[in-house]
Amino acid sequence: MNKKILYSTVFAMAASAAFGFELWNGTTEQVKTELGNESETEGYWFDYNDSADDGLSSVQWPVAKGNGYDDNSLQPVIEYCSGVCGHVVLSGAALSYDPFIGIGFNVVGQVSKTDKTTVPGDATAWGGICIAYLSTLAPVLELGLGDEKDQALKYDNPISKLVKSSEGTVKDIPWADFAQAGWGTGDKITGPEAAAILVSVKFKIQAKDGLDGDFNIMEIGPYGSGCNTHAVPPPPYDAVGAIKGVRAAAGVKALVSGRTLSFSGISSDATVEVINLQGRVVKKGSVKGAASLDLSSVDAGVYMVRVSGKSVDFSNKIVLK
Repeated sequence: MNKKILYSTVFAMAASAAFGFELWNGTTEQVKTELGNESETEGYWFDYNDSADDGLSSVQWPVAKGNGYDDNSLQPVIEYCSGVCGHVVLSGAALSYDPFIGIGFNVVGQVSKTDKTTVPGDATAWGGICIAYLSTLAPVLELGLGDEKDQALKYDNPISKLVKSSEGTVKDIPWADFAQAGWGTGDKITGPEAAAILVSVKFKIQAKDGLDGDFNIMEIGPYGSGCNTHAVPPPPYDAVGAIKGVRAAAGVKALVSGRTLSFSGISSDATVEVINLQGRVVKKGSVKGAASLDLSSVDAGVYMVRVSGKSVDFSNKIVLK
């Protein structure tokens, strides 16, 4: 037997004895699943997208990711949002399927600190999942079963469809309500069967190329554990933690011509920032009235432009070619 599979089986058997997990409410970067093994790697939020198939979908984070231990840690985002939030940009014209992004956590974690193979666990005792969230695009909850099993399913993993909600909503979903979409030609599996060999829980947004929207995962826990939407921080944080859209910016316009970004309608001194999809400012300057910003040093890609000042608070997406 493959050594990794043997270790995974042993840890999964140990994990199956646990019951439930603590309701996560956006205060820490780790979901306490109570199914973790000795690696202590369960429950840490991660993000993923369609880049494996050359998709370009990304999340515009409200603050930069990373802490002193991990450059990809979502801890700063969670502290800022009281949840996991961001602005989604879906881009995948070359894909044979609709582009996507996802946010998830592993329920057991890795085999060990050095072996990053993910381990399945028996989450049957959870009964299902409750979630409180905001999303302006319709997401799904997907049950991840690990690379080998996901491939056998042809990636037709059990899902539960969620509704879009800009105000926030709560869904309580029993395992029986998770089902494959039916388009796959691989193995068949039910929601309860998947729960017994669960590797990860994923909040996934998949839609047509070119769409964008906002989300905030505020609480997640076992079925019936009382998920609730909760208050969000005050401005400049908006409803879902992403960069604000136009506010008090009537008449303000931004136009890209080649590598020159031009503005009009700004009546007082303002600061402009060009922000990449990882949340980092790549260009900054000052503008007033009809002004422009030279972007010749900025790489091609999708960016958010944010203009802020006494009389303007404006943001817009731009594409540099």
